[in-house]
Amino acid sequence: MTREAPRPAHQSWVAAFVLFAVLAALGAAAGIAGTGGSHSTVDAARATAKFHQLAVAKKSGYGLLQDKNGVACIAMDDMPGMGAMGVHYAKSSLVADGALEASRPEALVYAPKDGRLRLAAVEYVVLKSAWDAKHTARPSLFGHAFNLTPSGNRFGLPAFYSLHAWIWKQNPAGRFAMWNPEVTCR
Repeated sequence: MTREAPRPAHQSWVAAFVLFAVLAALGAAAGIAGTGGSHSTVDAARATAKFHQLAVAKKSGYGLLQDKNGVACIAMDDMPGMGAMGVHYAKSSLVADGALEASRPEALVYAPKDGRLRLAAVEYVVLKSAWDAKHTARPSLFGHAFNLTPSGNRFGLPAFYSLHAWIWKQNPAGRFAMWNPEVTCR
């Protein structure tokens, strides 16, 4: 019979610290959804991982969204340093349903890189009139209030609430910022 040598005490502490750090990171990502459910960006990432393949997104009903001028890649060209959002693929049935669910984003945002589109963010969108008809407060998800885009916008849509979550690409401006300085449409 052989005996296993005892592990040094510091190895146990290191393992415990790593486990704690992982659990803390997952907990920090958690937030309360505007629809009343508890979700995290980790849940959203798991649910949208399949959309790294644009063909899968298209088969699932996501279609290219262009502004009124036919522009698909949305950028802040007139404001240096702001960056871009990228190319949006939206699912109209989810935009029109008036509901929000972390695992079912209304839009997928792809960043152009090396001649390909790479999934960078998800966007949650709800029409203001549909949301306001059933709620007294602006929607929030992951602990962040949605932005309001008024009617007369570049997409020709009625007023809507939206929130970007940069779960697939780092955003120095913040995980929930609209614009990513590291994304370009050029």
